[in-house]
Amino acid sequence: MLNIPNNRLLIVVISTILVACSLPKEQEIHLTGPTMGTTYNVKFIAVDGVDKQKLKQQIDQLLIEINQLMSTYIQDSELSRFNQWNSTERFALSAKTLEVLNEAKRLGEMSAGLLDVTVGPLVNLWGFGPQSRPEKIPSIELIQATQQLVGLDKLSIGPTWVSKTIPNLYVDLSTIAKGYAVDQVAEILQAHKIQNFLVEIGGEMRVSGVKPSGISWKIAIEKPEAEQRSVQDIISVGDNAVATSGDYRIYYEQDGVRYSHLIDPSTGFPITHNVVSVTVIHPSSMTADGLATALIVMGKEKALALAKKYDIAVLLITKEKHGFTEYTSDKFEQLVTVH
Repeated sequence: MLNIPNNRLLIVVISTILVACSLPKEQEIHLTGPTMGTTYNVKFIAVDGVDKQKLKQQIDQLLIEINQLMSTYIQDSELSRFNQWNSTERFALSAKTLEVLNEAKRLGEMSAGLLDVTVGPLVNLWGFGPQSRPEKIPSIELIQATQQLVGLDKLSIGPTWVSKTIPNLYVDLSTIAKGYAVDQVAEILQAHKIQNFLVEIGGEMRVSGVKPSGISWKIAIEKPEAEQRSVQDIISVGDNAVATSGDYRIYYEQDGVRYSHLIDPSTGFPITHNVVSVTVIHPSSMTADGLATALIVMGKEKALALAKKYDIAVLLITKEKHGFTEYTSDKFEQLVTVH
């Protein structure tokens, strides 16, 4: 399965039924199942000629394929084999994995390297990967040495291959692959002429059209509190994807200092600013997924500046002494309805 928690918080963005359906319940089909260490949920209005069991089999097979390509938990997955490729020679990759890698690198460059799918060694160093929490905080020397193992500039991507400039470079696509899977499932639905749907995998979501009642899909964004689960906002986003990233549940404290699981590749340290949640709305779930991580690592000012520069729909939530404060980009205000 894909590497999701422990080293990346997946904020649950849940769909909420606020208005009872006026049409018969059986007109909404719900498919669900396990995938990528979490679950998937697909809801759609029934279409004549679509066999829901065959459709579920098609979705299940697709998700198994993506997992076998991009998981870091499956030892013989395509990505794991690349990570184990102790060479700087070219390594042939499938079109699907290359598509995700190319988008990860594009977003990494857009964010000045703050979305970095090679950051795994730093995540592990701080105790948020498969390894246990360190007995003491890493030294500056160890952090700097580990930074030498990280960087998108050490990854070259060709039309059918990838290569490393250092043999032990490690790539983890967990910040973007679930979003890609959501997009791929949406494409299957559209190929079956299904236009009214919701697809969700581990909190990453994409919606299109309306619910059986005729109203738009409504998405509940979780309040960024570690102690309880409650709703911060309820939004409608049109035909778009929604991805949220936050740092308020996966952390530890040592000697009175809080250490977030979100690592800034430029410093090698966990983030220390007060942005606790970032939600991105975008036509592509893969892009929204990656951007949510990049923007929360940036902090408020840089994130809002990037959102303005690239016309990204973003909701940021900061933790202040008096509670939470929301900040939105112009694109968010234009695109999103808050209920």
